[in-house]
Amino acid sequence: MRNRDSRRWIENKSRALLILVMTVVGSWSCSRGDDSAKMETLTIAVVPTELNALLYIAEAKDFFASNGLQVTLKEGYDSGATAAVGMLNGEANIASAAEFPIVRQVFNRKDITSFGTIAKYENTFIIWRADSGIKTIKDLNGKKIGVTLTTISEFYLGRTLDLNGMSIRQVTLVDTKAAESEKALAKGEVDAVVTWEPWVSQIARRMGKKVIARTLHAGQNAYWNLVATTDWKSNHSNTIKRLMKALSQAEDYLTRHQDEAKAIIGKRTKFDEAYLEIVRQRYQFSLSLDQALIVAMEDEARWMIKNGLTNEKQVPDFMNYIYEDGLNAIKPEAVNIIR
Repeated sequence: MRNRDSRRWIENKSRALLILVMTVVGSWSCSRGDDSAKMETLTIAVVPTELNALLYIAEAKDFFASNGLQVTLKEGYDSGATAAVGMLNGEANIASAAEFPIVRQVFNRKDITSFGTIAKYENTFIIWRADSGIKTIKDLNGKKIGVTLTTISEFYLGRTLDLNGMSIRQVTLVDTKAAESEKALAKGEVDAVVTWEPWVSQIARRMGKKVIARTLHAGQNAYWNLVATTDWKSNHSNTIKRLMKALSQAEDYLTRHQDEAKAIIGKRTKFDEAYLEIVRQRYQFSLSLDQALIVAMEDEARWMIKNGLTNEKQVPDFMNYIYEDGLNAIKPEAVNIIR
């Protein structure tokens, strides 16, 4: 009898302990507020470009899914600028874009916030025909230049002209989509084009010695960012943390498995290995929020004001358009912004 009572006492205690553990775990899970068991859908507007390498790797290696995200990479945009506009029009939750479209949208008083840089790069070039008589940047005076307006390529052209004692008003800008740059140049519709990869390498491969290409970066990186509206960001802070964790895992994978990562990017973009090897040295695929990003945006804003591309007269405080908490929670060493 005593042994039966002892067993019953032990069983009751075990049940009580199990209930206590389950209650504590459930309470802890709720207090985290991340509802990590719930799969959340997320749409990101993107240009088909190797600049999205971390997104492609996270997709291929299931880092999104393992962090509770069902991500759709919505392509069909021809620039980061149009992807950002698509996001602002409700076509996606997030967009990937350079910093220049952010500056433009801030001047346009749009609700836009950057919460992470996923690549730093130098891939914008000016290209002219070798038989055009153009030898230097100064020879562009009075020429027609094809450039995708509202994109960062417009800024890099303008800054290069400034550095050579010229103004963007001394050339005629012809709004030319990046994919149409080669045709515009080959047919003589413009004297030169400003475009970015992969179109730069495509023109060089097809036209060879018929063209001359010059980088427009002058050592200044461009920044490929993830942007959303402030309202979306405010209501999805845990979603952003999940996304940052997935991309941090993708960054680590890229660092440890470079050949496999290159194969993933090539398969996703349909770019061959030779092209990816050419451009590899122009990119830094890493998560960051740097003070240099703020400096670049301020530089671009001053250029827009100077050239009458906005009615605003003051450089905005771009700190108001940066959200650090998501990346700071996952990779604090990558946040180097001074407030």
